[in-house]
Amino acid sequence: MRDLLSLRMRQPPEPPRRRGATSMEPDRQRFNPLGVIWGWLQTLPWLQVSLGTAVLILAGLVPWATGSALNALDRPIVDVEVKGDLKGLDKQQLRADLGNWVGRSFFATDLEDVKHQVEREPWVESAAVRRVWPDRLAIDIREERPLAYWNDGELIGRSGHVFRPANPQVAGSLPHLAGPEERAGEVVSVARKMANKLHDKDIGFAGLTLEKRGAWTLKLSNGIEVALGRDQVDSRFDRFMTVYQKRLASRADEVERIDARYTNGVAVRWKTLEKAPEKNS
Repeated sequence: MRDLLSLRMRQPPEPPRRRGATSMEPDRQRFNPLGVIWGWLQTLPWLQVSLGTAVLILAGLVPWATGSALNALDRPIVDVEVKGDLKGLDKQQLRADLGNWVGRSFFATDLEDVKHQVEREPWVESAAVRRVWPDRLAIDIREERPLAYWNDGELIGRSGHVFRPANPQVAGSLPHLAGPEERAGEVVSVARKMANKLHDKDIGFAGLTLEKRGAWTLKLSNGIEVALGRDQVDSRFDRFMTVYQKRLASRADEVERIDARYTNGVAVRWKTLEKAPEKNS
């Protein structure tokens, strides 16, 4: 009994109770949205944000300012100038043909459109168009350089391009090449090779024809025709060169045609005398 009383006396006293308290849970911190927003704003890199905003504003203003300045400076085109060493083209006629650009906006005119119109001319190989302040266009033209006449009424340029101008005769004295359109490059290549070999031997080259069936015919500047056939054209040409220099060059004015399609020689058709084909080895 005394032990029980002693234990009760040793227990610590109960803490005093708060008057009016209705809950034993700790107080919760109240949520303050304005404080959160203010704290977030304080963490922002304001210098970078300000610079970024300024850049965006300027980016929007530059096109507007540029457009306004161009509109203020824009004038109608008053002249189109044509430049270049031209032989087939008439500068005055070309300027007249380009008159449709006079009066148009200096800045708004599309130079590619002008370029395309100029390059539709057969004699024009390429054209470069530029603006000349304050109200002119300048066009630099590279004209086609004809290498030879091609077929009927056409010319073939040094690049192998075939074109048909209204005035092919202005090209002057040129060799005459002929053949299927799709084989123009091949004809030019063979003609160049033969012309170079003939030139080395002081023999004039006048033209080369490739027939649809594939046979080649060479023409010299003295009017002599040389039949080379379809096969072994290179070896037949070399054989002709050998025989011509050794046996026929001194009598070239009497020769009308040479047939090199033989195995060991050539046959000659003479201009004045009717002879059987003469084979020369």
